[in-house]
Amino acid sequence: MKSAVETLNPTRVRLSIEVPFEELKDSLDAAYKKINQQVTVKGFRKGKIPARVIDQRFGRGAVLEEAVNDALPKFYTEAVNEGELNVLGQPEVDITELKDGELLAFTAEVDVRPEIEIPDYSGIEVTVDALEVTDEEVEKAVEQLRERFASTNPVDAAADGDVVTIDLQAKVDGEVLEDGVADGVSYTIGSGELLDGIDEAVTGLEAGGEATFTSQLKGGSAEGKDAEVTVKVTAVAARELPELDDDFAQMASEFDTLEELKADSRKRLETTKQYDQATQAQERVLEELLKLAEVPIPEKLLADEVQTRKHNLEHHQLGQMGLDLEKYLEIQGKTLEEFENETSEQAIKGIKTQFILDELVNKEKLNVNQEELTEHLMRRAASSGMSPDQFAQAVVEGGQVPMLVGEVARGKALAVVVEAAKVVDTNGEVVDLEDDEDEAAEATETAEAATEDKADDKAEEKNEA
Repeated sequence: MKSAVETLNPTRVRLSIEVPFEELKDSLDAAYKKINQQVTVKGFRKGKIPARVIDQRFGRGAVLEEAVNDALPKFYTEAVNEGELNVLGQPEVDITELKDGELLAFTAEVDVRPEIEIPDYSGIEVTVDALEVTDEEVEKAVEQLRERFASTNPVDAAADGDVVTIDLQAKVDGEVLEDGVADGVSYTIGSGELLDGIDEAVTGLEAGGEATFTSQLKGGSAEGKDAEVTVKVTAVAARELPELDDDFAQMASEFDTLEELKADSRKRLETTKQYDQATQAQERVLEELLKLAEVPIPEKLLADEVQTRKHNLEHHQLGQMGLDLEKYLEIQGKTLEEFENETSEQAIKGIKTQFILDELVNKEKLNVNQEELTEHLMRRAASSGMSPDQFAQAVVEGGQVPMLVGEVARGKALAVVVEAAKVVDTNGEVVDLEDDEDEAAEATETAEAATEDKADDKAEEKNEA
């Protein structure tokens, strides 16, 4: 076999491959064997039909077609390896010459990973939010905890803040909707969690009271339509919050005093803000890195990535919410053109991020050990809603282990860049992220968000199947 590589542009090549006919022998034998199992000829046992009879009855052309289809992937792979190409996606193959007994010649056009020069990233400097926890934030956190321990006591008439148990019935054009009936719904007046107008309708009602009001439905089969809603109150209870004192601290936590509880709330908020600060630093460092590097984008890869993102949005995310793309765009206030432009921009960013970080992995010779892979798998399983065992099995069966390894490696590469960058907060103080044990894990999540790898989607699809 002879092969030659022609560079069409920085992201696409054409392979020209010539194969002497004798190298097709194994594929020809396989073709005769396959046809033997599929056809019958009177006077011959199944599977024992001579090659000359198959040629006479079914045509030599059918045999050659089967043999070429069998041989092409092997010779294409050999040519790719010989040319030391890093190909992306499937090739476009064109058979240019097929002479029986002499020669097979074909071309294969395919996208390739472009050569990237990693820029000097040591000068990157970014600014992040300062790590400050205010007294108001602490008070809010404690108040939210207090809300969780509220008790209820029956009262006569419903008022703002009371909890009512209600039955609902919605009619559109005088007809009760199939999905417009709900009984025993618990609702806090003033929370805004149900239909517009319901607060006014139930305020002042006692248990057994009933009211009718008009409201635009927020979901279901008649979403967006005005409905006549009948609400019946079956119970009314006032919420009573516990006193903010040491007794509350002992009831709601492991602490003996309210001050200790507040100190713990402050510490938790600081931890959360440290995580947010590290994530912010990684995202902004990545943005600066992308600005520094020139990365050609393969057209077909971009088109496939855009299509994949649209498919995932329409069939996974929107499907779970009961929306289609048209309704989603209406809610977002976007045109289809704006949505497609945004999706294309996100896809370009994802491809650039993956190419640059993969090149950094090679340059820095970064490896992923079993412990790092296991920890990443556990996080992915948790985010997918599957058990670690289920997720791991689906990933292995779907051949997605290399993808997970790549995600972890890219996270480690981003962590290297962040470590080399200068990060300051809005107060001008230098932020030290090196002591954060979870830095690499957080960087992995940041890199994932940019590239949107599909390991969890594919694992879920495999699990559903």
